[in-house]
Amino acid sequence: MAFGRSGPPVDWLVVGLGNPGAQYDGTPHNVGCRVLAELARRWDLPRARDKYAGRFAQGRCTPPGVMPAGPRVAALAPQTFMNESGRSVGPARGALKLDLDRVLVIHDEIDLPFGEVRVRLGGGLAGHNGLKSLKAHLGSPDFARVRIGVGRPDSTDPELVAGYVLGRWRQDREQVDALVADAADAAEQIVRGDVTL
Repeated sequence: MAFGRSGPPVDWLVVGLGNPGAQYDGTPHNVGCRVLAELARRWDLPRARDKYAGRFAQGRCTPPGVMPAGPRVAALAPQTFMNESGRSVGPARGALKLDLDRVLVIHDEIDLPFGEVRVRLGGGLAGHNGLKSLKAHLGSPDFARVRIGVGRPDSTDPELVAGYVLGRWRQDREQVDALVADAADAAEQIVRGDVTL
């Protein structure tokens, strides 16, 4: 007789925030999606499928055949727009039966200088519409975060700020690639338990 596993089917839900559509690829606001894609590549996750209003894949945070096998992960790239991300993440977290501190959200942070990566559990929303949506749908801001510094324009004008995060990177490709790698390293350390939040 086979017995089902007790508890959640994965150890972590890793979310990369961004906007859907090719016009948003290569923008600072979509760096969370880019980092998630890098993690999926590193972990050799199966091809993502449409689920929870997003692109969803499950696996382990180590490639197949590598021992010991790492924690079980679910990777989710919401296909809602940024300000509706919670409509994707909320149902996924509910279906996976995860505690809130086992949801890791990777996102851009204009209040950090370009190139800086910080991790934390919970905290303020800093006017980030994706984080506001997550709080609304998850009931709390107390999820884990990888905050990726993308810098900001010399203005607080909302239109200029939006143009900055939705425009093309001002840094060269090598700098952006290094930032993505650093953020992916930080996410891996959290998932593997190498850092405590």
